[in-house]
Amino acid sequence: MNSMPSETTGQSSGARNALVLTVYTTAIFTSALLLFSVQPLFTKMVLPRLGGSPAVWSVAMVFFQSLLLAGYAYAHYLMTLQSRVAPVAIHLVLLVIALLTLPLSIASGWGEPPSSGYAVWLLGLFAVSIGLPFFALAANNPMLQAWFVRTGHPDGPDPYFLYASSNIGSFLALLSYPVLLEPVFTLRTQNLIWTWGYGVLIVLIAACGWLLLRAPPMAVTAASDDDHAPAPDWSTRLRWIFLAAVPSGLLIAVTAHISTDVAAAPLLWVLPLSLYLLTWVLVFQSRPLLPHRWMLALQPVAIAGVIVLLAIGGEQNLLLTLGGHQLCFFIIAMACHGELARTRPAARYLTGFYVALSFGGMVGGLFAGLIAPYAFSWIAEYPILLALAALCRPPQTSPVRGNGVVWLLVVLAALMLIALSFRSGEVTEYLEGERIWVIGAIAVAAAALALLLRTDRWRFAAVVALGLVLLRVYPADNGRVETVRSFFGVHKIVVTPDGQYHVLMHGTTIHGAEKFLNDDGSKVQGRPEPISYYHKDGGIGRAIAAIRERKGGPIRVAVIGLGSGSLACQSQPGENWTFFEIDQTMVDTARDPRYFTFISSCEPNMKPIIGDARLTFAKEADGAYDLIIVDAYSSDAIPIHLATEEAMAIYKSKLAPQGAVVMHVSNRHLELESVAVGIAEENDLKSWVYNEDSGRDAEYIFTTDVVISARDDADVGRIASDPKWTFTEATEGQRVWTDDYSNVLGAVWRRLVTPDE
Repeated sequence: MNSMPSETTGQSSGARNALVLTVYTTAIFTSALLLFSVQPLFTKMVLPRLGGSPAVWSVAMVFFQSLLLAGYAYAHYLMTLQSRVAPVAIHLVLLVIALLTLPLSIASGWGEPPSSGYAVWLLGLFAVSIGLPFFALAANNPMLQAWFVRTGHPDGPDPYFLYASSNIGSFLALLSYPVLLEPVFTLRTQNLIWTWGYGVLIVLIAACGWLLLRAPPMAVTAASDDDHAPAPDWSTRLRWIFLAAVPSGLLIAVTAHISTDVAAAPLLWVLPLSLYLLTWVLVFQSRPLLPHRWMLALQPVAIAGVIVLLAIGGEQNLLLTLGGHQLCFFIIAMACHGELARTRPAARYLTGFYVALSFGGMVGGLFAGLIAPYAFSWIAEYPILLALAALCRPPQTSPVRGNGVVWLLVVLAALMLIALSFRSGEVTEYLEGERIWVIGAIAVAAAALALLLRTDRWRFAAVVALGLVLLRVYPADNGRVETVRSFFGVHKIVVTPDGQYHVLMHGTTIHGAEKFLNDDGSKVQGRPEPISYYHKDGGIGRAIAAIRERKGGPIRVAVIGLGSGSLACQSQPGENWTFFEIDQTMVDTARDPRYFTFISSCEPNMKPIIGDARLTFAKEADGAYDLIIVDAYSSDAIPIHLATEEAMAIYKSKLAPQGAVVMHVSNRHLELESVAVGIAEENDLKSWVYNEDSGRDAEYIFTTDVVISARDDADVGRIASDPKWTFTEATEGQRVWTDDYSNVLGAVWRRLVTPDE
């Protein structure tokens, strides 16, 4: 007779548990979706303020990681309150206040950056523009998990599966951004969609709070008292921080490495971040798809793989650049995060655990995103973090005896190679010629020590560090290399082994070269000849000559992007050439006659205009220039805001009545000719494309892709009838890039299917 009420109670309890699980999972998923979709969305809005530099994303990641820590600490504090009502009420009020600041926008007063201190300025811009809504979102994951524990749900004692749900939402948000949102919607539409999503989230979190408050008091007490596990000690907490810091720093280092050579765009920001989040999803599953022991076994191989990839470059192979580094990063992050999952505490210490993770993430981000660029003149953070990753391995409990001799031999061999690298002579020249093999051997030795000999992590880290030192002391070009680093990246000045050429490189892309010695070894005398992309027989050189001939006299030229200063020697007496450059260190490098003599020989009184060209060039007088040359690139990355319909409108307004715009669009990974033609046509300009193989790479004279645009055929003179130039119309059906829309993925695809001939 008493069974029916019992069955009814059981059914009611089961329905309630299902409702609780559904609502909480949906809320956590939606919160993560918003948290990580806003990162590429808002950073893309900010990117034009600083020349499209890849460093903007690095600083943005530092901001997001720091605010994530603040949100986790806020959630941890609220959950220490005895009241069940207070955390719900306080958090809902915070969310509603944050909603009132939407849609997202750059705060007033932050339109133009200062002349220095870009990182600090960016952090301030992010804080006042997006700080409050992001902070509120950042607190949701640990807080909702803590609420879930207190609802009395049967899965409450181990709520970490909800963390996987959160990261699935984050993962999908990041992947969908470059694949679905960016190619389809404008920034304004994306912003509105995100704002509506924020409103829906508030409703879901209110429902979560209501379910918490409706939970039976006894269930809440049981959920909080049934676990009497001791609190984690400080050594455990510090290890959590370290294990979280290393992959977080690697995330920024890997992203900077690949985006520098392709484009500072959401596509290349979200790929490593998506993999990073996927590791969290996988390691916190009840039955991991990739067992932790597998990842620990593969981690030394992945570290060795990165060392080899850094040694050989791979800039000519997009798959190698993107796939190789990211696959190795994924394995290393899996090993680190797997250790975190293995050592996670009981549910009662959940929020403290997440505070430690977020603090470690912030520390890693600060090191890679803010400290390293100012502490090192080269990208030292990447190899340093690789060596630290070796220390993330668990302590070896049963080392194999007898490996001391092998360990000693490996270290002695590595030390001998390092010593030889500081000497001159035939031995050193031979080793430099075999650089990849030497570094690869050290990397493989390190992996072998870790795997076959089961050596401890300190020895493994030491051998990794030795291999990475070799990577630094053996320049890839077998010549002398000097590096200059700024917010906008690392510039390398390479002197070829025979001293004949000085070459400017940014990332893996040559940005200029000068011939210092003739073929017979004598010093070049007189005015230096522009080479690389700026030779008189290349597309840019031919365009300059055609405009000069068409005008029949001195021309007024604006050049956006200085590089080595090669174009300074394309000027002629009586002409007015104005250069626009965002990076002061680039100006200093180009002026230094130890490196290049174009400016000192041809334009010694040059006074470049410093700042982002979209801001500085817009201030120039209308109709001021006969020719505008757009040649601003960071490694092979494109500053998208200089290749939009609105940017071309600015260029057109500054042209004299018969002026022309030349866009240098040479690129290994993106097809940009159609982009330049499209934005020109939208501004009622006609375009001609030049692309001819120079066949003179050995002389540092390269093939160039150039698009020249003007109002009429007559404005470009002989180019209009020159068979080397192709009159080109916009591609039918291809969407034009604007300040509100760009599609880097489409440009990558077009380059893959229609590579340069």
